[in-house]
Amino acid sequence: MKLAIASDHRGYPAKEQIKGFMESLGHEVVDFGCDGTESCDYPDLGIAGAQAVARGECERAILMCGTGIGMSIAANKVKGIRAALCHDELTAELSRRHNDANVLCLPADLIGGELTRRVIETWLKTTYEAGRHERRLKKIVDYETDGR
Repeated sequence: MKLAIASDHRGYPAKEQIKGFMESLGHEVVDFGCDGTESCDYPDLGIAGAQAVARGECERAILMCGTGIGMSIAANKVKGIRAALCHDELTAELSRRHNDANVLCLPADLIGGELTRRVIETWLKTTYEAGRHERRLKKIVDYETDGR
């Protein structure tokens, strides 16, 4: 799978650690920044990663900032994006099974490296159930399309 990845300065160390992990799982990783721990603005990086998914350049994205909240807010402004802030394997699994989340947002300051890897692995391997959830996702797509 081709994955976009991005972080702000708070998420940078964790982003650098998980890039190799995702590649070891057989995924291609496209890094949208940032490139260090110097202060930067999460919307610039999160939106760039989310746009790569919305345009079909990447299948999914993983975005990181200190809490994951800023990245999730920014990514969800991009049409076609369903970004989910996940703190554990269960929220990661449900975000895929029930919501077909195409962007995973992670809190670099709040969960450690081992849990981060487990959350990512769960999120990447979980498929969307569709079925009863399809009706709900259609409402989101319809709202994005015509604002009603």
